[in-house]
Amino acid sequence: MTDFPQDGVLRPHATEADRQDAWLPSPCVQNHAANLIELRNGDIACVWFGGTQEGIPDISPYFARLKKGSDTWSEPVRLSDDMSRSEQNPILTYGPDGKLWLIFTAQISGNQETALVRCRTSDDEGESWSPVRTLIDAPGTFVRQPPLLRANGDWLLPVFLCRTTPGTKWTGEQDVSEVRISRDGGQSWSRHPVPESTGCVHMSIVEGEHGLTALFRSRWADNVYLSRSTDGGHNWSVPVATSLPNNNSSVQAVRLRAGGLALIHNYSSMLDATERRLSLYDDLEDDGSAAVAAPVEGRSAFWGAPRAPMTLSVSYDDGQSWRARRDLEVGDGYCLTNNSRDHLNRELSYPSIVEASDGQLHIAFTYFRQAIKHVRLRQ
Repeated sequence: MTDFPQDGVLRPHATEADRQDAWLPSPCVQNHAANLIELRNGDIACVWFGGTQEGIPDISPYFARLKKGSDTWSEPVRLSDDMSRSEQNPILTYGPDGKLWLIFTAQISGNQETALVRCRTSDDEGESWSPVRTLIDAPGTFVRQPPLLRANGDWLLPVFLCRTTPGTKWTGEQDVSEVRISRDGGQSWSRHPVPESTGCVHMSIVEGEHGLTALFRSRWADNVYLSRSTDGGHNWSVPVATSLPNNNSSVQAVRLRAGGLALIHNYSSMLDATERRLSLYDDLEDDGSAAVAAPVEGRSAFWGAPRAPMTLSVSYDDGQSWRARRDLEVGDGYCLTNNSRDHLNRELSYPSIVEASDGQLHIAFTYFRQAIKHVRLRQ
């Protein structure tokens, strides 16, 4: 049993006057990895993946909307149903063609090195969709953050490459980041690796006065990392650690209209961990193909650092320093299992953030791997 209402209704927060909260409706046991967008008609849309458990083939992308002027989220719609692959990490974005795009990954079981990138498009703000097709067919290509459409028409898609030594299970410590750039509406993509980015993933790109800034999740569960580009994303600096901690969980950045750079993330790292997992999929229960990974020699990805609190941080110098911090949700962040059926997981993770045209901030994140929570903040 849950102690939160998964009815999609935004309600005033008990102690914070500028805030409303809702838990999105879902028929799924597990709900994870939200991404938000403001649609051109003023609606707020959210996609995430739901099913039994990450890595199992019943995992699919879901879509719901908060209509402009409404305080209640719609019932979710399932947007793909390939029962041979686990379909994860959905993104919503407007493409150069003006259409709304859904982009997501599709992997075999817990083997992220088998992932392909798929997509669908909509001409009517997500009411109907084109057939699913493959966008990137190079196995091991993963997405998490929305693309950036630049004024010159370049479309930048940050990806990370899930690599593993043949004969061993994927555990993450060989992952690297790169940017794919399309100048023909996603028909073809050039590749632009981020140098020395091993372990830096979930690249979140924002524009600034002096170029592009990217912030990364760290497989080492130490810090949020930062890289910059001054030539439109073709070349990137070597990622460097910021002052913000990271727990090997997702972060997302947005440029605020007032000029600051906002980051939504967990303010924790491996230093806060009391236990450790060997891999993300060490409790997968479908066909046993993603059994516990063997320990690796040398530096390895750190899994199990607490995924809490859920924190909003703001920088006024493009990420060089962070002067504002607000914990939106607190808890112990227990994430040593992905099993949602037994309600053991208590992570607050994988956030998304958008600033709407009316100035309100919308944030969505995983709540205990059971639901997607939405927070609306007045600025």
